[in-house]
Amino acid sequence: MFRFRQLLHTLRDRTPLGLLQLNHDRLRLLTAIAGITFADVLIFMQLGFADALYRTNTQYPRTLQTDLVMISSQAENFNELQTFSRRRLYQALDVPGVTQVDSLYLGSVKWRNPETKQKIAMLVIGQDPHQVALNLPEVNQQLEKLKLPNTVLFDQKSRGNYGQMLEQLQAGQLVTTEIGKSTVTVAGLFSLGASFADDGALITSTDTFLRLFPKREAGTVSLGLIHLEPGADPETVRATLETYLPDDVQVFTNQGYVDFEIAYIQRRSPIGFVFGLGTVMGFIVGTVIVYQVLSTDVNSHLAEYATFRAMGYRQRYLLGVIFEEALILSVLGFIPSLAIAVGAYQLTAFATALPIFMPVGRAVFVFVLTLVMCSFSGVIAARRLQAADPADIFA
Repeated sequence: MFRFRQLLHTLRDRTPLGLLQLNHDRLRLLTAIAGITFADVLIFMQLGFADALYRTNTQYPRTLQTDLVMISSQAENFNELQTFSRRRLYQALDVPGVTQVDSLYLGSVKWRNPETKQKIAMLVIGQDPHQVALNLPEVNQQLEKLKLPNTVLFDQKSRGNYGQMLEQLQAGQLVTTEIGKSTVTVAGLFSLGASFADDGALITSTDTFLRLFPKREAGTVSLGLIHLEPGADPETVRATLETYLPDDVQVFTNQGYVDFEIAYIQRRSPIGFVFGLGTVMGFIVGTVIVYQVLSTDVNSHLAEYATFRAMGYRQRYLLGVIFEEALILSVLGFIPSLAIAVGAYQLTAFATALPIFMPVGRAVFVFVLTLVMCSFSGVIAARRLQAADPADIFA
């Protein structure tokens, strides 16, 4: 028994002073942990939604099987592509280095869910079934099916209830449903995912697309694909095309077009701004909570800090205690927030079919942000130590 008590005293002597002070008032400690956890979960969710927004808005641009991309000068993003004359693609063939051009037609429709009979917003992509346009093996292996009229491929990661339909398609059966006044046959599946703008996607041939969108003209396209000769420099050819073609179109490299989409979200999309603002608000909330806890703790132990100074401890040591408390709070608040955020991500992905998950880099970033948040609060709270003057406290 004596050795056990001696061990307890030894462990207590080695326990950091910051932890002892935080543990002295457990209600205050739990309040601080809950506040930091709330702030971190808010930051995690905002970053997760923002990343899902970037991924869904660029998932099709990232799959384009091409060297250069041509879009209208009036286009804002992939969901708001303005049409342009297909003649611009034929004119691009005059530029040295260009060997082949192709086009995509994009539009949004209300299609009837074969199971629930509800009308759902779906993105429709029309492509030449004789050419590979997207780097999606599931689609490219089924291009022959698209040569049949009124036939589409369905994104099985679309948002909604499609369990029975998916079972039928996986068993090799065909499914029919309605788009507007047309009846279409779902002949196959592919996997990509829903977006913030549409609940899913359908891929079909150019001819079927024009039947589904009777007001669209075959001579006006949504997006142009430009293929180059082997060894041709994409940036050089792109610059030449920009000079050669009229200013009603703009040309990007493959990665340049993805960057264009991301830049639109960051600079002009209100959703991107909202998610960024939410992240900042989470940081501010956490900073205020930690400051309140540390400031109250300093005030409560001001006499003890003055005693330390009277005993010869330097200001640096007292500041170290404050930062020690900030470090402990950041760790204790981050661990539960990470667990809650992972669960919230899984629930959100299941409910919305959005690609939201927890990469290691994001967890590290939020932990570092939590350390900065708590340390900054510690710097502000440490100013109270200037009042810990023994001559004033014990006068």
